[in-house]
Amino acid sequence: MSYSRALIASASIGGVLLAAPATLAHAYDTAALHIGHPWIKTPPNAAPAAAGYLTVTNHGKAAERLTGGESATFKAVEPHTMSMTGAVMRMRLAKDGLAIPPGGTLTLAPGGDHLMLIAPGKALKAGDKVPVTLTFAHAGKVRVEFIVQDGAPAAPMSHESMPGMDMH
Repeated sequence: MSYSRALIASASIGGVLLAAPATLAHAYDTAALHIGHPWIKTPPNAAPAAAGYLTVTNHGKAAERLTGGESATFKAVEPHTMSMTGAVMRMRLAKDGLAIPPGGTLTLAPGGDHLMLIAPGKALKAGDKVPVTLTFAHAGKVRVEFIVQDGAPAAPMSHESMPGMDMH
């Protein structure tokens, strides 16, 4: 690849990265936990609840549980499970929280387990940052910010996935 083409390709990649800060991952760490990209799918106006998603990786030697949380923006923050019985999807409060085994990752994602964010005190729009304090059985309280997005975060880009790019 010529120097000028490489420079143009690098500038293009940089422009894409700068133009999409809301979709870039943000993370929080405690002694044993890594909390990856908390986000909320933009709810319809006047929705009685929203769903929060994230990943929690337990780097500790003991099991952990995400038991809920609190936020000035919502009346309640509750862990919920999703399951399918035949063609019926069921959502239930996870009374004992959601388990995170040692060395394991809890993934809260659309169509699966999630945090139910009940009774938002204001309309949420894409780009909003919503402070939430997550509660864990052993790690205690961890303050994070959920980013409101129109859709799921994009998968990380790699050079290998970009056709025509030969950076060697």
